[in-house]
Amino acid sequence: MKKRREADAIKREEQLEILIDRYQNLIFSICYKMTADYFISEDLAQETFLSAYEKYSSFDGKNEKAWICRIATNKCLDYLKHSGRKTIPTEDTYFSYQEDTGQSPEEACLEEEVRNELYCCCKNLKPPYDEIALDYYYYELDVGEIAKKRNRNAKTVQTQIYRARGMLRKHYKKKEESA
Repeated sequence: MKKRREADAIKREEQLEILIDRYQNLIFSICYKMTADYFISEDLAQETFLSAYEKYSSFDGKNEKAWICRIATNKCLDYLKHSGRKTIPTEDTYFSYQEDTGQSPEEACLEEEVRNELYCCCKNLKPPYDEIALDYYYYELDVGEIAKKRNRNAKTVQTQIYRARGMLRKHYKKKEESA
């Protein structure tokens, strides 16, 4: 029993090392973006990895990147909430403390991951569908812009978009079935 606990502890330490190697820059970036303080970001990144180490046994193994990003985001939010209570904003500085309503670091990270996957899927299509799919789905050009850019008829472009959509749908369906 004692040997098993030691083996589990070694395995968790190896998992922690892998997490740190894989995500240390990302986690620090999230913490820094949310706190705008280098030293606090270092501390919060370390707390993130310690929390991940402690909770790794309950982690289901799906989407490790999103899981650890969520831990970092929560650590930063807890820090900001706690540090916000210590300060009493004056009339002049009240609006400078208001939280940005833009995209959260986790959402930005996940959106970037989805866009990268879309780009790769479009590039894997056979010509001319690869370029058409990139223009339409990735760069979000409309049919008229693509037709003008490619010097093609708008109906031809619409047909190629339709076919590219079918190819992408098949690719995503295969990926979903294999997951």
